[in-house]
Amino acid sequence: MKTELYCCTQTLLQEIKIKEVTKKDIAKTYALALASSEETDWAKVNKAIIKRWSMSALFDIKKWAWSGKLFNT
Repeated sequence: MKTELYCCTQTLLQEIKIKEVTKKDIAKTYALALASSEETDWAKVNKAIIKRWSMSALFDIKKWAWSGKLFNT
């Protein structure tokens, strides 16, 4: 059974706005969006991440999301 994240862009943009949500939390949702068959507006999402944190935070989030290790804990 495959888990699908829907409304990926909107979900990520909403989570990015919440102060309590950490970069690791966003990386988990980012990873789910990467695996989703639904399209994601990566330009919007990445711009929002950079606006909230920084360009280096975007690199960290991408690295964590692509690592496949976020859900192993």
